[in-house]
Amino acid sequence: QVQLVESGGGLAQAGGSLRLSCAASNSVSIFTIRDMGWYRQAPGKQRELVATITKSGSTNYADSVKGRFTISRDNAKVTVYLQMNSLKPEDTAVYYCNAVLLGLDYWGQGTQVTVSS
Repeated sequence: QVQLVESGGGLAQAGGSLRLSCAASNSVSIFTIRDMGWYRQAPGKQRELVATITKSGSTNYADSVKGRFTISRDNAKVTVYLQMNSLKPEDTAVYYCNAVLLGLDYWGQGTQVTVSS
């Protein structure tokens, strides 16, 4: 079992920045976590991918956030970060951390990001 604890959400103005963090814990296997990433779900919409990063550092971004968001990872701390710049009101959503371990998906509890215009 893997526990993912998120932090860093909140309120920002359009054009502003926020940084999300997600730390994995509670399992002796956490250092074998392959992929980590961030997803988001806006009201009335399906959960969608924001960005993912492999253990070796390869990244993948949704087109809507390319050039504005940066995902990074600290393997020693088993922590993934999402730096969000040039925020837009359409970035408003609950952001969920994800980790893939031994073929299973684990999710954080979600953190609210609200961007005002």
